[in-house]
Amino acid sequence: MFWNAKNGHIDLDDSDMDYISFGKGRDVLVMIPGLGDGLMTVKGMAYPLAYTYRMYARDYRVFVFSRKNHLEKYVQTGYSTKDMAKDLAHAMRKLDIMPAKVLGISQGGMIAQYLAIDDPALVDRLVLAVTLSRPNETVRNVIDCWIRFAGQNDHRSLMIDTAERSYSENYLKKYRRLYPLLTRMGKPEDYSRFIVQAAACAQHDAYASLRGITCPTLVIGGSKDRIVTGSASVEIAEQIPGSQLYLYQDLGHAAYEEAKDFNSRVLTFLSS
Repeated sequence: MFWNAKNGHIDLDDSDMDYISFGKGRDVLVMIPGLGDGLMTVKGMAYPLAYTYRMYARDYRVFVFSRKNHLEKYVQTGYSTKDMAKDLAHAMRKLDIMPAKVLGISQGGMIAQYLAIDDPALVDRLVLAVTLSRPNETVRNVIDCWIRFAGQNDHRSLMIDTAERSYSENYLKKYRRLYPLLTRMGKPEDYSRFIVQAAACAQHDAYASLRGITCPTLVIGGSKDRIVTGSASVEIAEQIPGSQLYLYQDLGHAAYEEAKDFNSRVLTFLSS
């Protein structure tokens, strides 16, 4: 009834990691969410996430991983997307879910790049959605703004700015009325986890290593992306040999939510 949805938890060498799983397919699909993980992990989210991504449940055993817990200790030293990929690889091996098809969204796409570069045996097919491979002025300005809001404990401004930069104007016209509710949801007791992950986004630079990705790859972006830019998707596709590129011309960073054909497009590529 609930797509075999389960909440999971795995111990790592120096910490632990939350994940959820669902679906009864033969193949494995690993999904890596974006920076929202810095505000709320997937802990306890098996049922709602299984419902949201139920299109994948028939063909795949789906695993959605958070970053590891206790990131506050990295506020001074940093915890890079390459480090995140290394910890994810460790978790995949412990769960014996390799090779897997991998879908990385936003920061999840940054982590997925290093997963495919450093541990190619773990990745069978790769989808990189609304992400970048190296810093640009747009993402630096956005991340600086978000870290400032987090440092000021200004959850309202953080959530509204994220929405305004992510969604199309047509979408925002319908949903701006929900801002009073949105700004009261998901506020963490401490923003250290978010700040550590946000800093990692601004510092991510796998561009020179992208040619080492050898698995079939689909890059999906939004031409009007006001967070990582649409051109970031183009340059990823230009660097990864044989990759496919699809750009939603009228959408931005939330293309994976707004585009009605996003999941079916991903499924078609994964099964091709």
